[in-house]
Amino acid sequence: MNGTNDTGIVAGPASGRTSHTHRFRRLVGTGFIATLAATAATTLAAALARAIGVDFEVPEGGETTPLSGFAVVTGFFSVMGIAIAVALLRRSARPARRFLGTAVSLTAISLVPPLLSGANITTTSALLGLHLVPTTVMIPTLARSLRTRTD
Repeated sequence: MNGTNDTGIVAGPASGRTSHTHRFRRLVGTGFIATLAATAATTLAAALARAIGVDFEVPEGGETTPLSGFAVVTGFFSVMGIAIAVALLRRSARPARRFLGTAVSLTAISLVPPLLSGANITTTSALLGLHLVPTTVMIPTLARSLRTRTD
């Protein structure tokens, strides 16, 4: 039996650059895992809504939104959220606070198009709900990854 206590910690450069790089990588990694979760949750919610009779037909094009469309849009905007979080990590003294304000504002703006789409009330309600599903995954996850002792 070996009596040494090996914690796996290795001393590195004294600069804050290594710490910053670690935070960046952790943020991006966590963000992509959250993106997969948000995309899966939104697509599942859309499939359940479709199963109970929501048609997701928007009058302007007359087409029904496919489930893959929900996945693609959710994935794209989740990655945009990661990009915003990365930019704030690099440029802001309080990235979590700034991210929360930005993300909540953008979420509120994203609720306007379903209201203006002219779709029936069930489709509009489902679309509004589906806008909130990924935000409940992405916003808290990214904000937590951005937290510092001053936030």
